[in-house]
Order: sequence, then structure tokens, then C-alpha cells
Amino acid sequence: MAKLTETTGEDQYVTKINEYKVMIDKILKAEAKLVSELDQESPDIPLKQFDLVETWLNLASYYMILTGIARAVLKKDNQGTLDEARKSINKSLTYLEGMVSSYVDALFTDYEDKLALLEPVSPERRYYVIRKLGLAIRLLENAYGDNSKWKWSFVEMEGRFATVTKNIFDVRNMVTHIDPRSPHYEATFYHLQLIKRLLLQAAERYRERYELSTAAPDDFRKSLNHLNALRRIHILLGESSDAEMLKKKIDSWSAKLEADLRRKEEEAQEASE
Repeated sequence: MAKLTETTGEDQYVTKINEYKVMIDKILKAEAKLVSELDQESPDIPLKQFDLVETWLNLASYYMILTGIARAVLKKDNQGTLDEARKSINKSLTYLEGMVSSYVDALFTDYEDKLALLEPVSPERRYYVIRKLGLAIRLLENAYGDNSKWKWSFVEMEGRFATVTKNIFDVRNMVTHIDPRSPHYEATFYHLQLIKRLLLQAAERYRERYELSTAAPDDFRKSLNHLNALRRIHILLGESSDAEMLKKKIDSWSAKLEADLRRKEEEAQEASE
């Protein structure tokens, strides 16, 4: 069999991606229609907002498919489609933050007015969209690889993801839905477990970025904010033992940050003398 030439490879690539480009165009038109409908007063606005989030996630998946085709056929990355996938996921995160706020360590009362508007959205739909977003982020990170220039920027994306996962949770009806007899029990239970895991993961990732990359106190503070948010969840659920253990960790990490800040001040003073 003759060796595949570069020209043939390019032709195959163009043929394969054309159908996906058509789908991307359709999704972009659907997104524009949904945005225009959001400007109209309607009781189903929350459902349309969720449709919009999913639309951007669908768009991200198609861009990642194009990336995969480039790797399979051309044996190289298409950085442009990867970047478009990243932008699409960021867009979905931004829409979710607008719906439920981007507050990390906050009282439920700080954003309950936003959450009240989502009453028509079932726990299952919320959990499904969050899982879809999490999968998209994970696939995108894998596509970029460990040596990407975006490696540490994913820490921010993961932190935002953890926050919207918490803030979109139906706290208003949690007591009813966490009852094993409730039809929403399974989605509620697994959503809660995901919140705990993501908040802890985000805290550890911000701490990792602080230690290995930025040395920026703000990263450490964000880490502590996510730990404090997780502690609020434990307290809300009556998990006093977990809350107390986490408090010890927060105290330890806070002491570490304070020590680092003191050391930097001393070093700065010595350098100026």
C-alpha cells in the first residue's frame, strides 16, 4: 500500500472535518437564538439558561473532536480548535456563575435569591449539567497535556467549577430530597459527594500552584476559601467530626501562609537595607 502523502492527509482531514463544521455552525445559530430568547420575560428562562450552558458544552465537544481528527490524520495538534474548546467551556462557566453566583466561601443567604429562580430545574438536570461540564474540563486538560502553557490556568477553571457545583445545588429543598424515599435522593446524594470532592480538590490545586508555580499569596487564600466553603457544607450536613478535622487543616494552612508572608517581608527589608 502506498504511503499516505501529506496532500492526501490534508484532503482526508478536510473531508472529515466538514461535517463537524456544519454542526458547529448549527450550534452557534442555536446559541444566538437562545441568547435572544433570554431577553424576553418568560417563566422558562431558567430552563433556557441551562440549555445555553449545554449548548456551549456541546460546542466544546465538537472542537475537541476536530482536535482528535487532526491528531489522527495529520499527526499534529490543531491549537486553534483546542483554544476554541477552552473558550466554549469558559463561556458555559460564565453563564453558570451568572445564574448562581461565583461566591466561594459564602452563606446560602448571600445567593439564595438567584437559587430561587432555578426552582423549575430538577436536581437531576442540575447534576447532569454539572457532570457534563466536569467531563468537558477533564477531556480538555487531557487534550492539552501536562506540558501545556495552560497547565496552571486549569487550576482557576477547576476552582470555578467547584464553586458553581456548590452554588447550583438545591439547598432550599435539600432536607426533603436527601430522604431516601425521595425520587430526587440519588441525584441529591451524589451531587453532595461531588461538591465535597471538588472543593477539596480545588483547595489542594490552588495550594499546589502556590508552592510550585506562582508563590502568590492570593492562590493560597483561594485555597483556604475553598476549604472554608467545604467546612460550611460539613456543618450544614451536621458532619461535626469532618468539620472539626477540616478546621485543624485550615488553621495549619493559615499558619503556613502567615509564616510565608512574614518571611517575605523580612527578606524585602533585608534587601532594602
